[in-house]
Amino acid sequence: MSSSSSSSSSSSSSSSSSLLSPQQLPMKPIPGHCGHTFFGPFRDRLAYFYNEGRDKFFENRIQKHKSTIFKTNMPPGPLIASCPRVVCLLDAVSFPVLFDPSKVEKRDVLDGTFLPSLAYTGGHRVCAYLDPSEPKHSSLKSFILSTLSARHHKFIPLFQTGLSELFNELEAQISNKKEAYFNTLSDTMSFNYVFRLLCDKSPSETRIGFKGPKLVDKWLLFQLAPLGSLGLLPNLLCYFEDILLRTFTFPFFLVKSDYKKLYDVFYEFGSSVLDEAESKFGIERDEACHNLVFLAGFNAYGGMKVLFPGLIKWVALAGQKLHKKLADEIRTIVEVEGGVTLSALNKMVLTKSVVYEYLRIDPPVPFQYGKAKVDFVIQSHDAAFEIKKGEMIFGYQPFATKDPKVFENPEEFVADRFVGEGEQRLKYVYWSNGRETEETTAGNKHCAGKDLVVLLCRVMVVELFLRYETFEVESGTFMFAPSVTFKSLTKVSSSP
Repeated sequence: MSSSSSSSSSSSSSSSSSLLSPQQLPMKPIPGHCGHTFFGPFRDRLAYFYNEGRDKFFENRIQKHKSTIFKTNMPPGPLIASCPRVVCLLDAVSFPVLFDPSKVEKRDVLDGTFLPSLAYTGGHRVCAYLDPSEPKHSSLKSFILSTLSARHHKFIPLFQTGLSELFNELEAQISNKKEAYFNTLSDTMSFNYVFRLLCDKSPSETRIGFKGPKLVDKWLLFQLAPLGSLGLLPNLLCYFEDILLRTFTFPFFLVKSDYKKLYDVFYEFGSSVLDEAESKFGIERDEACHNLVFLAGFNAYGGMKVLFPGLIKWVALAGQKLHKKLADEIRTIVEVEGGVTLSALNKMVLTKSVVYEYLRIDPPVPFQYGKAKVDFVIQSHDAAFEIKKGEMIFGYQPFATKDPKVFENPEEFVADRFVGEGEQRLKYVYWSNGRETEETTAGNKHCAGKDLVVLLCRVMVVELFLRYETFEVESGTFMFAPSVTFKSLTKVSSSP
């Protein structure tokens, strides 16, 4: 992939003029046919997971229907999901309707066309499953936003501590084994960071010790298994995997004891957070704790499992030329500012752009779902379509944020794409369940940790190039996350 620094702020000159209102575009029926209620989803699942692969699945249907809006089936269905049929949105113009609470309901659609058993969350519909119109949504999200806000002064120093431990371990493994698998080390660092941030305690000082990441991984896997594939099975065995993962949900009792360990440790050491939930927001302590576990385990740690390996992969692929530019910018500004501060980070325009470009080209959460609240008209670049009340709408973000009518060279990693005038295109970066230019509030479904995610990515890049000149990795994919193995790390010569 290219890390070109040229034409960073450019995009298709006609892109703005192409964003026409529905009245100016021809009305068309939504193309696509989902087939038989059982065999149609089964056929599409095999194509999606095994025969075509995720991106090709969507590319082939765009070509077939000559449209970026069409009907298809999305996993798991049909037994786990009662209705896997969706209207698929694959362009930058149509995608943002998924953020409009007046048109789209977000009730129980976090995981798409099915809802895991509420036993996984203590019998509660946690904030992530609620629509903003539901009374509890505002109080729960306000509680989450308040919890993060109260800890903003810890964001950078705690993360720097975790990164130092991570880099030390990477160096030790490369020295001993000539390579270091990043994902496991990153997972440990991520869980420790989240727990320290929310509970003011290292998990190693609690009853879960060093088992936190494994406990959460198992809990996540059992909830999300119907949405994934090992990707390792030959053609005949893929049928067995498909039936195993997508016929019935995995029973909660298999992870009940693991989840209780997580719940108990957050209940004990997150007491100050839970006190505030009760006294300030009127949330019962048990429900607040289950939301806290979900915030820490699913939203934060689960997101970081994908976020950090993806960031490392794309920065590594960009090559040494970009590495030098980043190192020069970062070291110069840190020296002038006297450290890694918010002021320093905000002045690092290339570093900021690199993070936004990663979130554009490879968003860590690629899917968005919603159910139409009313009949309405939606548009692509070329046509308008009518969505009926009750229809499930699905958006695949990597296609929306790589829309060639909005971004020039959309498949290339252009490091300075969002420098200068390029910042105007940030409104087409949708990774956080909203536009990057819009704020998270208690009344929308924008990611509560949106700003923290961007901050941590910047700090990771900064600390990386304060310590190293360049690095090389090998990357692949396993289940939901990029798989990254460090092959080399070149330290800054003046580093201690």
